[in-house]
Amino acid sequence: MGRIAGRFARVEPRRRAGWLVLGLLADLPRKNCWTIAEWAGDPTPHGLQHLLSRASWDADTVRDDVRDYVVEHLRDDAAVLVVDETGDVKKGTHTVGVQRQYTGTAGRIENSQVAVYLVYAGSRGHAAVDRELYVPRAWTTDPDRCQAAGIPEERAFATKPELAAVMIERFLDAGHHAAWAAGDEVYGGNPKLRAALETRGMGYVLAVACSAGITTQAGKFRADALAGKLPRRAWQKLSAGAGAKGHRFYDWAVIDTVDPGPGPGPGHRQLLIRRNRATGELAYYRCYSPGAVPLTTLVRVAGSRWRVEETFQAGKGLAGLDEHQVRRFVSWTRWVTLAMLAHAFLAVVRADEHDRAADPADLIPLSCNEVQRLFIAIVVQSVHNTAHRLAWSNWRRRHQARSQTSHYRRQAATQT
Repeated sequence: MGRIAGRFARVEPRRRAGWLVLGLLADLPRKNCWTIAEWAGDPTPHGLQHLLSRASWDADTVRDDVRDYVVEHLRDDAAVLVVDETGDVKKGTHTVGVQRQYTGTAGRIENSQVAVYLVYAGSRGHAAVDRELYVPRAWTTDPDRCQAAGIPEERAFATKPELAAVMIERFLDAGHHAAWAAGDEVYGGNPKLRAALETRGMGYVLAVACSAGITTQAGKFRADALAGKLPRRAWQKLSAGAGAKGHRFYDWAVIDTVDPGPGPGPGHRQLLIRRNRATGELAYYRCYSPGAVPLTTLVRVAGSRWRVEETFQAGKGLAGLDEHQVRRFVSWTRWVTLAMLAHAFLAVVRADEHDRAADPADLIPLSCNEVQRLFIAIVVQSVHNTAHRLAWSNWRRRHQARSQTSHYRRQAATQT
C-alpha cells in the first residue's frame, strides 16, 4: 500500500483503501462493501462506499502503479502480454455496460457486464496490469444512460480488440518491454490489432478461426484446409507449458505464409497449428515475429494464453475481482483496480518466496492460494466482539426493512 499511498490526498480514503484491499484478500464468503466493512470494524459500509464513488483519487494512476509493481517484481525479458475478456452475470439493466451478450463465464449469452484485461505473463508469475470496461454500442448511443452511469462524455464505442490495442500501447508507452502478445480468436481475427502490434515491433501468436484465409506460396486456403494437407512428419510433440497434472503435450506444426500482413514492415509470418493428441481437435494461430524464431518459441507463447485464465480464476476466487456490487463507471474502475492490486500482491509474494529458498522435495511450491491463507491467518487477524457483530446484524435488518418498505410502496404506486 505504500506504493499507492501518495495517490490519496486525505488520510481517510488512504486508510479505507488499505482496509478494502485487505478485505479483498480475506477469507470472506462474499466480498462487498457490507461484508468488508463489518470485517474491518467499521459501524456501517458508508465509508467504503464513499471511497468507491465520491472520494477524490484517480484509479488510473493507481492502475499505473499496479502495472509498474508487477513488472518490477515479475520482470522477464521473454514475457508475454495476454489479452482476454471476462464477464460478470448481472440481473438488472442499470449496471454500467450491462446487456445481453456472450460471456465465457457462463458459456452462453446472458445479461452481463464484460471487461477486457491485459495480463503480464512471465516465468516468475503472472498478474493483470490493465483493464478496460467494454461499453456496448447500445450504451454509447444513449447519452442519458451513459450520464446516469457516470461514463465520461469523451468515451466512445470501442471494440474489444480496440480496447486491447489501447492497453498494449499504454504498457509500451510507459517504458516497459514485452516481446510477444497472445490472445484468442476475438483478437486474432482483427487486422487493426495485428497491425498495431507489428508497428510496435511486437511478435504475436493470436488464435484464428478454422475458416481464416491464409496465403501461402501455393495460393490462398482456409486454415483447416492447410492442416489437412500436412504430412505426418510435419507434426512435432511439444509441451505448451506445465500444468497442475503435468506438461500439456500437443502435436504442433507450422506453415510459412506469404501474407503481406497488416503492418508496415517486413517480418516472419506463419500459421501455427495445434492438435490435441487424444481427440485430434485442431486450433490455429496467426504468428508474426520481427526475426526468425524456432517452433518451440511459438509454442511457448501460444501456451502463455492459459495464464490469463489462471489470473481470472485467482483474481475472482482470491481477490474478489468479480464481486463488485456497484453500478457506476467510476466505482467499477476503482473496485477492479484495487482487486488487481490485491492479486498482484499475492503473485509477487509467491514469486519472491520461490526465489528466496528451495522448498523441500516433499512440498509443492507456494501457490497464491496458500500465500493468501498464510497472510490473512498470520499477518491480518480481524477479531471483533459480540457487540460489534450484533450491531451489524441490526444495521443489516434495518436497511433491509427500509428497502422492503420502499419496494412495497413502489409496487402500490404502479398498481394504482
